[in-house]
Amino acid sequence: MDMRLAGFVFAGVLAAAPAMAQDAASTSAPVSLDHIRAGLERPASTLVLKPVEVPADFRLHVLEQQKIDALIATLDFRSGPVPPGGLYGYEQQRITNPTDSPLSQPYAAFSGAELITVAIENFIARYLGGHLAQSLGDAERARAERLAREEVARSIAGYCAARQDRDDIVICNAPSR
Repeated sequence: MDMRLAGFVFAGVLAAAPAMAQDAASTSAPVSLDHIRAGLERPASTLVLKPVEVPADFRLHVLEQQKIDALIATLDFRSGPVPPGGLYGYEQQRITNPTDSPLSQPYAAFSGAELITVAIENFIARYLGGHLAQSLGDAERARAERLAREEVARSIAGYCAARQDRDDIVICNAPSR
């Protein structure tokens, strides 16, 4: 019990201290407009707060451009395109299949006319094949939609023909589309 009483007394003293200080400050220093005007007329250099230059604790560097520059510096554009299989694979192909045995060269199985035919077929497949396939797909889709509409119309007509109260059914009296 004694400890509780001591805690309450201590809390009361702490709560009363700011109230007493406020009363003492308000009675000892009356506020006057002349005192405020005098304070505002003082030059700014005598103010209590002064600007302080604080040095930065950190430093920021953007390294992405440096990484990109280092990556581009490693690329070698002077040698031109690399043949399939690399330079060593190309050299091995050249040695094992010399030009003096023309039947062992790539595309040697084709005659001139056959080679032109293969090139034209590849050209058509590359540049016209996509558009042709798309137009064929659109035509097939339109045909399938038309057939589905006709089937629905036939089913509705069969349903309405079998009903005695077809004049009261909205779908049976709707004009055909």
